[in-house]
Amino acid sequence: MLLIHCPYCGPRPELEFRYAGQAHVVRAETPSAEPADSWGDFLYTRANPRGLHAERWRHVHGCARFFNALRDTRTDFFQATYKVGEPRPDDGAEENAPALSGDNHGTWSGESVR
Repeated sequence: MLLIHCPYCGPRPELEFRYAGQAHVVRAETPSAEPADSWGDFLYTRANPRGLHAERWRHVHGCARFFNALRDTRTDFFQATYKVGEPRPDDGAEENAPALSGDNHGTWSGESVR
């Protein structure tokens, strides 16, 4: 079972959480003043990177609060979780992320096998 660390409640099973979109999305001050093309891009176009990605999550079956997480999309490894409004943790954190299972220097669980 995957445990996700809620910054308010601590580690909890993944079944208590729901994905809520990309984190750190800047919203328009007046959406009605935006051109249709840029508004459509804002609504429907999101980053889909391979690797570390900042996401918004909600602890639905717990405190019901939103928080942000840095998650590796290749392995589902949560590098860090932090409260909404806090700055994104150091991006150099990807160096400490677990390797993919095909690599010989790490496992999905993050244990070193060197």
